[in-house]
Formats: sequence, C-alpha cells, structure tokens
Amino acid sequence: MSKFKDGVITIVSLIPFGKVVSYGQVALYLGVPRAGRQVGWVLNRLEEHVMLPWWRVVNNQGRISIKASKYSANEQRSLLLQENVSVNPDMTFDIEKYRFLPDDKFIKKLQLDEAYLEMISNALPFGRYFKSKI
Repeated sequence: MSKFKDGVITIVSLIPFGKVVSYGQVALYLGVPRAGRQVGWVLNRLEEHVMLPWWRVVNNQGRISIKASKYSANEQRSLLLQENVSVNPDMTFDIEKYRFLPDDKFIKKLQLDEAYLEMISNALPFGRYFKSKI
C-alpha cells in the first residue's frame, strides 16, 4: 500500500461514532491539503476485507455526494442515520453539528511537521478544522 492510502485508512479509522469529516479534512490531516478528491478515490477502491467506517467521510458542504461507486448514497445515509447523524432525504445535513474536530492527542498521533501545523492553523479555512490553536 502507498503511504497516502495507509494514511487515509488510519485517519478514517479514528473518526468517532456519530461524527463526520470531509474528504478535504482527511487530506489536511495527512499533510496533503487539497487532496480531497484522492481521498475519495482511495475510499472507493478499498478492498472488501478492509473494515473502515467510510460513511463518515462526506462532502464539505454537508451532503452525501457518492457517485459511480460500489457504495450508494442511500447506503451511506442509512449508516449515518444509525449513528444518529440526521441526514435529510435530499442527502444534506448540518456538517458543523457533526464535524469531528481533533484534539491535541489526535494531532500528535498524526506526527505532522510543526511548520505545517503552524501554517494550517493560521490559514483560513484550514484553522477551523482543529479544536484548539496549534
């Protein structure tokens, strides 16, 4: 597996029950901002034996945006509803209500470069994806 794919798997596996992240957030936490689309490709191509809560990764506008995938939008909605994430029939929801914001312990697990963390914590919109100022 590639380092990027391993990273996606690690980060998505750490997203708690009832919380969501955007594809771009996963990329940001990997140290590769702007690679949200690649995160989606990784999740879409996961082997069946990889147990991962892929449904917790959503579009940053607060909608389920699965297309041309082995998973369906209705399947993702159903899984999110089972985690008490209120998703409307049109596949939209209040992402900020359910967005996972990592704490310092989570960030330390990622082992990101201090200069990178400083850069993203001061840059908008990235800074809003962390509970505390890094």
